[in-house]
Amino acid sequence: MRKKILVMLVFLTLSISVGAQKLSHGQASYYASKFHGRRTASGEIFNNGAMVCAHRTLPFGTRVKVTNRQNGKSVVVRVVDRGPYAKGRVIDLSQAAARQLGMISSGVASVHLEVLPRNNAAVVARNKVSVPAETPANVNVEVAENSEQNNEG
Repeated sequence: MRKKILVMLVFLTLSISVGAQKLSHGQASYYASKFHGRRTASGEIFNNGAMVCAHRTLPFGTRVKVTNRQNGKSVVVRVVDRGPYAKGRVIDLSQAAARQLGMISSGVASVHLEVLPRNNAAVVARNKVSVPAETPANVNVEVAENSEQNNEG
């Protein structure tokens, strides 16, 4: 009975955290060319041609949909670095992402941010979910995600 309760609590906790979407808005800027090839806070080598960004608090690997509020253009980027540190800025984008948003000439843009849900494996890794050693081999632990995908099995 305790094992069933544990599994249900893990399931409910992950279901709630996966389905949640954080929304915010503010000013976006983009990386200067001199940062291309440098190591980011996550340890990844920064690529100004990739769809990546810096955010002060979101976990590395988080996918964020960024929408330019002036022209409606959107792009999905992945958090690989920390920043921006300029007052009023909420996100620093790679040049490739900034180009798709149409903000290269202005340098900054008013944007809307939407945090996208992670896939199941990433959620399990992020939350360090583990099955107790005494759990019988025939007990399955499932992680649910709000999705239209039909998983049969």
